[in-house]
Amino acid sequence: MTIRRGIVLHHVRRILAEAFFLTVVLLLIGNRPLAWGQKVSHTTNPQDTLTELSLEELMNVEIVTYSKNPIKWFDTPAAIFVITQEDIRRSGVTSVPEALRMAPGVQVARINANQWAIGIRGFTSRLSRSILVLIDGRSVYNPLFAGVYWEVQDLLLGDIERIEVINGPGGVIWGANAVNGVINIITKHSKETQGGLVTLGAGTEERGFGGVRYGGRSGEDLHYRVYAKYFDRDAGFHQDGVDFDDWRMGQAGFRTDLDRTDRDAFTLQGDFYTGEAGQRTTFGTYTPLSLKRS
Repeated sequence: MTIRRGIVLHHVRRILAEAFFLTVVLLLIGNRPLAWGQKVSHTTNPQDTLTELSLEELMNVEIVTYSKNPIKWFDTPAAIFVITQEDIRRSGVTSVPEALRMAPGVQVARINANQWAIGIRGFTSRLSRSILVLIDGRSVYNPLFAGVYWEVQDLLLGDIERIEVINGPGGVIWGANAVNGVINIITKHSKETQGGLVTLGAGTEERGFGGVRYGGRSGEDLHYRVYAKYFDRDAGFHQDGVDFDDWRMGQAGFRTDLDRTDRDAFTLQGDFYTGEAGQRTTFGTYTPLSLKRS
């Protein structure tokens, strides 16, 4: 039997309107006039691939997941792998679970067209219960079902700065669920995503997908970005010909950063999504044997 789960995709326009309204409110709070389209200089290093870095630059790459503070990658006593934005862009992946395939030691299995099983150190499961998954240092663990729903952890891939993967326990630093590893998805600061960005694509499996993002600022301290994305993906291959697991989802969100000083910074961000995905559920019955006496 095939059942449909999720919410019917009919509120996308309302979601986009809400995201736009929240962004306008945040801009009105600012105490300086808007400066649309201005260029902002920053001191972050370009997203070079690791093979293009010198030995000295490679030793100075900083990560934050291991100790919750910036620490040089070379000085970290743990097995850590970093997936950079350049790696994501060159790989051509269209989802976060597919991007995790680039990290050694991370097992990524696709259950069907809209579900993944991800694990570290051999403990692969549908909800990744033995892995702590973070986005910008905040856990996306669902306490109701004790796990992570990867199909809803969707981001505009161009907004991801890097993905830090720790192979090994991290419960001392992060607490529960960091049994076999930690995956921290770090997005870019809003001052690094100024201007506009549009992505579009279509194909046989990815029947249609697209995203739009715009970033601006108010004065020198307040930076923001808003985005919206949508995709429609085909079902997987099934021998019985029943395409039950096709899915589609729309999402919108915003991020605002207020930097007063190097140590005094505030971030406000939010996301809205709605979608529809198919799932097959099988019901079994049992009929006890009956003996007839002759």
